[in-house]
Amino acid sequence: MAHLLGAEHISLSYPTKDVFDDLSLGLAEGQRIGIVGRNGDGKTTLLRLLAGEMQPDTGRVTRRGGITVGVLAQTPDLDPDETVGHAVVGDLPEHEWASQPRVRDVLQGLLGDLDWHATTGALSGGQRRRVALAALLRQDWDVLFLDEPTNHLDVEGITWLARHLKQRWPKNAGGLVMVTHDRWFLDAVCTDTWEVHDGTVEPFEGGYAAYILQRVERDRQAAAVEAKRQNLMRKELAWLGRGAPARSSKPKFRIEAANELIADVPPVRDRVRLQSMATSRLGKDVIDVLGVTVQYDEHVLMHDVEWRIGPGDRLGLLGANGAGKSTLLSLIKEASAKAGSTQAAQLDAGDGTAVTAGRIKVGKTVKLAELTQELHELDAVNDDRVREVIGRVRTTYKVGDEDLSPSQMLERLGFSSVQLSTPVRDLSGGQRRRLQLLLTLLDEPNVLVLDEPTNDLDTDMLAAMEDVLDAWPGTLIVVSHDRYFLERVTDDQYALIGGTLRHLPGGVDEFLRLDAAAHEGSPADADKTPSSSRAASGAGYAASAASGAGASGASAAGLSGAERRAAEKRLQALERKLAKARDALTKVDADLAAADQSDFEGLSKIDALRRSTSGEIDELEAEWLDLAEQLEG
Repeated sequence: MAHLLGAEHISLSYPTKDVFDDLSLGLAEGQRIGIVGRNGDGKTTLLRLLAGEMQPDTGRVTRRGGITVGVLAQTPDLDPDETVGHAVVGDLPEHEWASQPRVRDVLQGLLGDLDWHATTGALSGGQRRRVALAALLRQDWDVLFLDEPTNHLDVEGITWLARHLKQRWPKNAGGLVMVTHDRWFLDAVCTDTWEVHDGTVEPFEGGYAAYILQRVERDRQAAAVEAKRQNLMRKELAWLGRGAPARSSKPKFRIEAANELIADVPPVRDRVRLQSMATSRLGKDVIDVLGVTVQYDEHVLMHDVEWRIGPGDRLGLLGANGAGKSTLLSLIKEASAKAGSTQAAQLDAGDGTAVTAGRIKVGKTVKLAELTQELHELDAVNDDRVREVIGRVRTTYKVGDEDLSPSQMLERLGFSSVQLSTPVRDLSGGQRRRLQLLLTLLDEPNVLVLDEPTNDLDTDMLAAMEDVLDAWPGTLIVVSHDRYFLERVTDDQYALIGGTLRHLPGGVDEFLRLDAAAHEGSPADADKTPSSSRAASGAGYAASAASGAGASGASAAGLSGAERRAAEKRLQALERKLAKARDALTKVDADLAAADQSDFEGLSKIDALRRSTSGEIDELEAEWLDLAEQLEG
């Protein structure tokens, strides 16, 4: 693969911290790289160095001549008086940009709900970010640098963006480097993962699942100080191996290696035990939403919603932006505050909406708490030190069978002993988020609502949060656009689609299919779409997005039925050959161990056979991967 750009012996230091020291790495054509690491370790700094927005103290960043580079920053730089349309397509005549399939796809995927003629200053922060992303993606670039591209995108938008980035360039062309905490997105898009830690960058092949596998193998050989992090990663790997069906397409030899690593790891949650504990705390009745209908002006937002939430249920709530998720949660919280059975007339959804029918019944023992998107509850303790804040709440907290002090809980959530003496106002966004979660748990609710809880958290801290929630014995309701987190911490998913609540046995993929089917053929809003051609492309894209989530790779890859059958037959043959070759390698290793170590001629023959067998395995695995990619599309 041809070289696109790289860093040669770069170093960067701040007055209080060395960020990078003698770092060298490169990006080649065809690579799609995801950058992960702890908050504050330099992920965004690395992105800006490679993109040329920052200069290193020593060393240099080189680029191949003539390549074009596009950058998405965390904070978009848009003129507040500029219209959405002009910010995206500039002064291009409509017939030029409207005739380009990529531009129409980008507009429908990111801006379908925005007024084309609105000024960017009138938009929310999330909407402005989508406008900036659309303006970037509609242009041609050899290399893209994206800093948290999934922020403020819903599940459908994230799925669309993954599809777009996978198809934007031919297989061995273009380059992508991105910082993201969305683990599903990392798995869906990336060919490589870079972990930033301790002033260096460690490369791993593959997306998030492959990164976890390789990291566990590395951690198994690490010193005892890494034991705690190793166990957490093994637990994460256990879920990757036993969890979402979408991950069953990983190469078989990788699955076998992962299964060996997690053979002695128990399931991430003891569901029976947790449900029993939840029932003892909550009783049989928790929350019943019975025939609720909500109306906004003349528009029915949701109708005849039935949702029975029991003790120990771990539920995810999905829906497009504006589908009514927040409204439904607000009604549940209001009914919980009143307790008992609350009729529709007694409920107020706010923002001019009216509850016209139904009731919500809440159990007498329910103690509901919410982890909100905002962090306003920490404003009152901004001047206090972390240790003082948690010391005022509780002295112990039970996690599973363990009694932990608040300090131990904070350590489990990634705080160091030094940070316990830090004023709350000086904490980073991710640290404030973790403190907010701990304070919520220390209040010991038995029903917990999490509204976009993954904001500002890196992948390690997300795993730590999931570990804490795994042992939490109560009813959990999660609203999140992070599908990995949603699938990881919940056991069942529901969605608001077309004003009704649907159970999703097939999880997020089923939601994407149902939502696309609900929108297929719906009339476009002429005031919000820049042209009729864009609206037409949107309907076509909705259908393709639905099929892309769970459709066969044959159509995507362009394989005919006969070609697909031949590829599957060859794949099965390769698996048989791989099994025989590995058995042969095991026998060679046994012969090598049993051989006379003074018989140099004999050892040389065995070693040659071993190298030959290993080479054969490498070739078979490479062919297996190529065929698997063709079949997956």
